[in-house]
Amino acid sequence: MSAAREPIHLGAVVADPVARARALAPAIAAAAPRIEAERRLPADLLAALHDARIFRALIPRALGGDECPPETFVRMMEVLGRADASTAWCIGQASVCSMSAAYMETAAARQVWGPPDAALAWGAIMPGQVARAVPGGYRVTGTWPFASGGRHATWFGGHCKLQEEDGAWRLGEDGQPVDRTMLFPASDTVLNGVWNVMGLRGTGSDTYAVTDIFVPEALTVRRDREEERRELGRGPLYRLSTTHGYAAGFSGLALGIARGMLDAFVELAAEKTPSATARRLADNPILQSGLAQAEGQWRAARAGLLLALREMWETAEAGGTPSLDQKVGIRLAATFAIHQAKAVADFAYAEAGATAIFESGPFERRFRDIHAVTQQVQARKNHFETVGQHLMGLSPNPRFL
Repeated sequence: MSAAREPIHLGAVVADPVARARALAPAIAAAAPRIEAERRLPADLLAALHDARIFRALIPRALGGDECPPETFVRMMEVLGRADASTAWCIGQASVCSMSAAYMETAAARQVWGPPDAALAWGAIMPGQVARAVPGGYRVTGTWPFASGGRHATWFGGHCKLQEEDGAWRLGEDGQPVDRTMLFPASDTVLNGVWNVMGLRGTGSDTYAVTDIFVPEALTVRRDREEERRELGRGPLYRLSTTHGYAAGFSGLALGIARGMLDAFVELAAEKTPSATARRLADNPILQSGLAQAEGQWRAARAGLLLALREMWETAEAGGTPSLDQKVGIRLAATFAIHQAKAVADFAYAEAGATAIFESGPFERRFRDIHAVTQQVQARKNHFETVGQHLMGLSPNPRFL
């Protein structure tokens, strides 16, 4: 049995989520090998993350959250992603899930996010998952994959189609079956540990299931619907959708991974002299030019993302609803940032040479992680098609806007 580890202490908790993330980043980076090996966030780091209120960036202030602007959220995610991508992914997923508090009555939301160690996880929307209406709520049986952070989650969510007591589908105004997210405590949930993957191993994004559980109506959510927003959702943050939250958070994470790889390459270049040469990597004019271009790619992608988010935030702060142009702008900036981050990371990995392939170094795990990030829905290249349709004056699919 391993010896008990000393708790991770931060000192006084400051108001700025970015500053809190920076203070904790060395401890996150030090824990990265354990996170990778155990496929979960270790207990001592998890306690420090909760103590620093890192999970509470997008939770309403009335529940003890920061309710911070998306630009701040991106910068926090960037810091976390540079330290460890799996930790950042878990934080990003739980943070955006917590935006669903805006669509619940306060008492029910407090039940989920009131405890200081609260974390909600949910997985992919799957066909065939049904919640059957019963008096006071729903009976739910279902299985969902990709519960990032599920190994430390206190609550889970399951996206379901709704079925009336007589078996008929509940239909919306468009004539299509209505979907709703059921929230249930972790004690009702069974995890199936199948998370054997190339990258983002530490997220423990297992499959989870529930069997014939009762979910009260108050613990169900139809998020991103204006008519469903409650008192907790009055702030400008909740005029933005969870789609915008995921786009912002995971692009910030990708930028953080790339930043870590680029910084590691600069450090290596100052020290490494490749075999059969007499000069350091840092003295190679081709690499100097390549580094400058990679740095420019990273800065431009980051600046475009932050600008798009700032413009949307200004609209929300003024009480307005984000325009279609602004939504398309977020989609373009976020998807572009993820792919530019991958290109920057690929440059650093390739030019580091054989040094990059060792698990003990700063490149190998980040390389796997950034490529795993690009496989997620926020990085789909067909988002560029959606943006292009809008720019051409056509009507794009609004699903990821």
